[in-house]
Amino acid sequence: MLFDGVSHQLPDADPEETAEWLDAFDDVVSAHGRTRARLLLLRLLERARERNVGFPATVSTPYVNTIPTALEPEFPGDEYLERRIRAYIRWNAAVMVTRANIRSEAIGGHLSTYASSAALYEVGFNHFFRGKDDGGPGDLVYVQGHASPGIYARAFVEGRLDEAQLDHFRFEADGDGLSSYPHPRLMPDFWEFPTVSMGLGPLQAIQQAHLARYLAARGLADTAHSRVWCFVGDGEFDEPETTGALGLAGREHLDNLTFVVNCNLQRLDGPVRGNGKIIQELEAVFRGAGWNVIKVIWGRAWDQLLANDVDGLLLNKMNTTVDGEFQKYATESGAYIREHFFGPDPRLGALVAHLSDEELQSLPRGGHDYRKLYAAYRAAVEHEGAPTVVLAKTIKGWTLGPQIEARNATHQIKKMTPDQLRALRDRLYLGDELPDAVLDQPLPPYFRPEAASPEARYLAERRRALGGPLPRRRSRSLPLDPPAAATFADLRAGSGTQSVSTTMAFARLLRTLVRDPAIGTRVVPIVPDEARTFGLESIISETQIYAPEGQRYIPVDAGLALHYAESEHGQVLEEGITEAGGDGHLRRRRLGLRQLVDRPRALLPLLLDVRLPAGRRPGMGARRPASPGLPARLHRRQDDAERRRAPAPGWPLAPPRLRVPPRRRLRPGLRLRGRHPRRGWHPGDDRAGARGPSVVPHPLQRDLPDARAPRRPPRGRSGRRRGGQWPLPLCPTA
Repeated sequence: MLFDGVSHQLPDADPEETAEWLDAFDDVVSAHGRTRARLLLLRLLERARERNVGFPATVSTPYVNTIPTALEPEFPGDEYLERRIRAYIRWNAAVMVTRANIRSEAIGGHLSTYASSAALYEVGFNHFFRGKDDGGPGDLVYVQGHASPGIYARAFVEGRLDEAQLDHFRFEADGDGLSSYPHPRLMPDFWEFPTVSMGLGPLQAIQQAHLARYLAARGLADTAHSRVWCFVGDGEFDEPETTGALGLAGREHLDNLTFVVNCNLQRLDGPVRGNGKIIQELEAVFRGAGWNVIKVIWGRAWDQLLANDVDGLLLNKMNTTVDGEFQKYATESGAYIREHFFGPDPRLGALVAHLSDEELQSLPRGGHDYRKLYAAYRAAVEHEGAPTVVLAKTIKGWTLGPQIEARNATHQIKKMTPDQLRALRDRLYLGDELPDAVLDQPLPPYFRPEAASPEARYLAERRRALGGPLPRRRSRSLPLDPPAAATFADLRAGSGTQSVSTTMAFARLLRTLVRDPAIGTRVVPIVPDEARTFGLESIISETQIYAPEGQRYIPVDAGLALHYAESEHGQVLEEGITEAGGDGHLRRRRLGLRQLVDRPRALLPLLLDVRLPAGRRPGMGARRPASPGLPARLHRRQDDAERRRAPAPGWPLAPPRLRVPPRRRLRPGLRLRGRHPRRGWHPGDDRAGARGPSVVPHPLQRDLPDARAPRRPPRGRSGRRRGGQWPLPLCPTA
């Protein structure tokens, strides 16, 4: 579903003239075709540059909502009940983190991330996220790691978690607590995917959508109605992995993927782009990568103001105001906003003259307006041919009170005071459910509506209609029957007189598995790059490489027995030169196989990569070869003790390591009067007394060379002598 909503919202002083231009353009397309129309547009852009008429880049649009008000669909839910449910979840999320930090100081947690993104999640949970109760794979939701308290709070309101479990938030060492962040190993029946550290969730989500299309193309799983949702913060895009695979999603037209970016304009301790506009920057990045971009910047209260902005003054003010100023406006009063945002131009001030200061202060961001979000999500689901990103503008710490909202220290606030909790209660209109007498307790209470209440019934009904609760992980064993023994008869026979390398033997084994009628279709060879290194030319020719658009060209080796072949039904996944996407990340993708593949259709993914990380290369741990002028690298391995003592040429024999008697408390080289130890000074050095208090000598130090003895400075790699003296010997027990 495509929207040209921005053009509908721009001020138009002469609509009739605009209509004439549009009619003329339509006539050109009808009479002379698209090529002629494209040429005219390019010539107009060139002339605009010649006449110094500024024109925004095609990857960026004005700072307004993408979907105009006139094209917004009707909101299907009960607005009052959904607002009440969000209030309960917000309260429990804040109380859970606060109680954990009362129980143990500085246990941590995050109050503000979910507070800014509650509406983003709730619109999805109530209207879009599909569950797995019908036996299908459902939707795969990647939750932003710092927003986990809100997801736990929702599960509590649904009745899936109890108070005892909430009180064990971040106390998961005994196995009964709630993990700090989403992780299926810590909570195997709840979380589906790990999404922390930063950048891990977006990278996984793109690869997961890619894998879902691959399984559907090969007939291994029915993922036609399964969508991948990834929630990510705007500050997370400074992590390279977050944007590392955007091109893959655009290139393969993964319209089963939706990113929701929580643009609260703040990092951990400051603005993301204080002197710029992160939403405009991300729009350009995603559009350049081939994504469909939907911006949700302003709430419904701004619609009438934009409609009255016939001269474009308000639009220009929005375009020129940087994020640092928007963050400031979120913390100030309505009078401050009237003076500094609308006040510089009297015509802007006239636009809001009918609004009070309180109404100006409460003008909402689009990310907190469920109608705007519903329209964006529906457009994302209906869009075809490209992945979609929803850029939603929010306020960090929304509803948590003026001492927390939009402050640079918001992310570091882990506990709310009793006064702040009362302000939150009043902001959420929970005075009847949580009177002052209840809040006077040492620990703030949780609140869950009765099962027969309208809110609880509505919540349960919405999840039943969408296929069950989320997140929920289906932990199932996926048995795979081994091939028959006859399959390996050729390999057991050996190669005769021919010498065979490990690569050749492995290629024969893989080719045998792929050709096996019982297991061959379920083998997924995953080749990050350099397929010919493994001798896989024959497998590529037989099974072909998976390509969503097939092979639209004639390869250079066409006609040969072993040729490069791609197909929309290909079996080989060749990921290119990418360690994260092709090797390490595909190991994590096996979690997704459990969610997407039925039990009888278990897969056998084979990750083929000869490159090893530096810490696992053969030979690591051996002593570095000595070079002139440099000492041999010392290792503490017990089996390397003899080689450890071998000196480099021209280097004195390293003294043996000596131990201090166990009852001796004062180590050699330790300064008196509580000062830090100073290494590199021999007790007998006459300079020690001039530099500070003397050190306590040790009887064993008499075996060390005299620190005052003249020595030659070492040679550098160029052969020249470096200045200075040899370093003085360390105390042997230091």
